[in-house]
Amino acid sequence: MRGSRMNPDRRTRSIMSVVIVMGLCCFFYILGAWQKSGTGRGDSIALRVTKETDCTILPNLHFETHHSMGGVNPLIMNKKVFKPCHIRYRDYTPCQDQNRAMTFPRENMTYRERHCPAENEKLHCLIPAPKGYVTPFAWPKSREYVPYANAPYKSLTVEKAVQNWIQHQGDVFHFPGGGTMFPNGASSYIDELASVIPLADGTIRTALDTGCGVASWGAYLMDRNILTMSFAPRDSHEAQVQFALERGVPAVIGVLGTMKLPYPSRSFDMAHCSRCLIPWKSNDGMYMMEVDRVLRPGGYWILSGPPINWKKYYKTWQRSKQDSEEEQNRIENIAEMLCWNKIYEKEDTVIWQKKVNLNACHNKNGRTSKMCNVQDADDIWYKKMEACITPIPEGAQQLQKFPKRLFAVPPRILEGTPGVTEEVYEEDKKLWKKHVDTYKRVNKLIGKSRYRNIMDMNAGLGSFAAVLDSPGSWVMNVVPTISERNTLGIIYERGLIGIYHDWCEAFSTYPRTYDLIHASGVFSLYQNK
Repeated sequence: MRGSRMNPDRRTRSIMSVVIVMGLCCFFYILGAWQKSGTGRGDSIALRVTKETDCTILPNLHFETHHSMGGVNPLIMNKKVFKPCHIRYRDYTPCQDQNRAMTFPRENMTYRERHCPAENEKLHCLIPAPKGYVTPFAWPKSREYVPYANAPYKSLTVEKAVQNWIQHQGDVFHFPGGGTMFPNGASSYIDELASVIPLADGTIRTALDTGCGVASWGAYLMDRNILTMSFAPRDSHEAQVQFALERGVPAVIGVLGTMKLPYPSRSFDMAHCSRCLIPWKSNDGMYMMEVDRVLRPGGYWILSGPPINWKKYYKTWQRSKQDSEEEQNRIENIAEMLCWNKIYEKEDTVIWQKKVNLNACHNKNGRTSKMCNVQDADDIWYKKMEACITPIPEGAQQLQKFPKRLFAVPPRILEGTPGVTEEVYEEDKKLWKKHVDTYKRVNKLIGKSRYRNIMDMNAGLGSFAAVLDSPGSWVMNVVPTISERNTLGIIYERGLIGIYHDWCEAFSTYPRTYDLIHASGVFSLYQNK
């Protein structure tokens, strides 16, 4: 029949198509097998990197120092398994344990200071999370909301109900931003301070909040690019520092007691006490002198609450008129001795400014007898507080405004810091820019909102934090007390915050309070320790 027989040319083209398709299939099969074998250049590199970074390659990974193992190969040791602790330890803070604290004297808040467990009391188990624990909200939502399950403590919602500290709403806590002295919110209170203190131009970058509560003051200063180190004791105001950290605000457990604060001299541009109930007039003004030590020349001290405005409140405070007046007068006299000028007083708030030309002031009116006789004002770890004025080094330079100070050469380096030159500083900046770029290629969440609370366990010159600097995160720069170079003062001069610590002891924080922990050279530093 017509059309029943196939055209020879068409049949030939069909056969060729089948051959080509089969050939391509074979080619791609062989290519895939070759790449899977690792022989291909690109995949061999990828496989090598994968093997080198695969955590399962070293199932017996341990953290004992190699020098103490008598030549035993650490990679063939039996792996050590840490069991979970009892659930009652879910918020355990070893060096601020409540039961241990009650065995120490209450005088000068000694019992609220660091008291770490003896070797036979240390736990060797993993702290469990509370039932229902979830990842905290991302910033800035975390400033106002914390999952109830993460810190299930309601006492502050009752005790501070009228002061807008914290409210319990279903499965979350809500933080309206209020405080005892600013129940209408921290923002309006900060606006009042900003009418006197230059909070907007970069002059003020680092702040200290003593007796911080849930750290709303520091939380809302972040809107003005100011980093606040907040501290409060672990006391009857249960979990206040824990709430602060869950909100994404820098805070540590601490107290003004008998030991010096774990910060270098001249660290903060501004210090604050809002009804912190610290007895400023006691011990010959020792606590105000300690604030003076960590306050920079030209820095500001804000005091709101008792005994300020005593004429209006002394009956409410259940104090006598005479005692209230005497307390404020005593604080005023100590401030004058410290060369602080009172620049503002309105209702419940007073602001003093520390003079810039301090040496001329200190040489007047017999103040020289009050000067501390210290070789190193930054040697403070477990050192007793003293009722004396910390001298300012001759020729101390003023800081640049932030953000210029972040990468400018810090004055302490220009003045002379052992082991740190301008060249060392510049090389350190370049090195950590390179390292952080690599970190971000490996973990694309770094620099994003996932990691809010970051710690650098061995911060050096602070360049890791400087490169990471972002409104979405903050870094707690830790300088180990056994470091050869004391660099924490340099870190503060860059407009960053941090703390001294010895990693042979527990850190002054609650469990689960950091999103990312960075450690460079920590295990080498603590070999044989």
